[in-house]
Amino acid sequence: MAFQGYLAEEVAIDHADGLYSRREALRRLALLGLGVPAATALLAACGGDGEQASSTTGAGEAATPPTPAVDTEEITFPGPEGRTVRGAWAAADQPRGAVLVIHENRGLNDHIRSVAGRLAASGYSALAIDLLSAEGGTAALGGEAEAMAALSSAPQERFVADMRAGLDELERRAPDQKLGSIGFCFGGGMAWLLLASGEPRLAASAPFYGPLPDGADFSGSPNAAVLGIYAEQDDRVNATRDAATAALERAGLTHEIVTYPGANHAFFNDTGPRYNQTAASQAYTKVLAWFGQHLA
Repeated sequence: MAFQGYLAEEVAIDHADGLYSRREALRRLALLGLGVPAATALLAACGGDGEQASSTTGAGEAATPPTPAVDTEEITFPGPEGRTVRGAWAAADQPRGAVLVIHENRGLNDHIRSVAGRLAASGYSALAIDLLSAEGGTAALGGEAEAMAALSSAPQERFVADMRAGLDELERRAPDQKLGSIGFCFGGGMAWLLLASGEPRLAASAPFYGPLPDGADFSGSPNAAVLGIYAEQDDRVNATRDAATAALERAGLTHEIVTYPGANHAFFNDTGPRYNQTAASQAYTKVLAWFGQHLA
């Protein structure tokens, strides 16, 4: 799936679900490069052709405190072509592995930092990477719509190079540890992309409801055990689930695909309106078991 199109559809579906107004949706789509006719057609196709869709904001379960988290440290480290890459680092006291955490389409924010901190508290040193480092970092862009637009226009090759630099930094900060990755939404797609780019250092990966890159071939990542997480109500991403399974089977990778009933896209984000506490808790337990088997 082309990530630019995926991000545009994300805006349209969020509008249809009542997360923001038609005017705001059109503004965000304009930042993604869509003119008014194309944006209007996309909103209509996704069921959001009125001024304001029926709101589901707040329809998710009330967030309860998740697993206690280790405080993260803002760091920078060397990237490709002499660039500096930003991230948030959380060190486990007695690490059982090291994990690259890849953010949603909103960039590196406090929620993703908390995921890195939770993993560290669970025994896995974690680095949450900022894939907008070339733009000065997520915070420099002023808002989540601008962050999404910047992600949409950046080349995938840069994302792959930065993620590999993140793995380099994990190797430096957590020597002798097996490496894993985890990503959410856009970051789930990035986790699939890193696998498809060929990354033999990865021992485990857990993409959450991430779109599969077109023509994905995972044979260059022969050591990765992949746990694919999906949500029952997430029809758009689920359309690539069978293709992901087939690609994993062709590559001969150890894998498991899990779809959580009653959950929608972004169900793991405890700061968002689609948060599903039951599914999120079960998925985190599943991820820890997976990493325990393939990283520890």
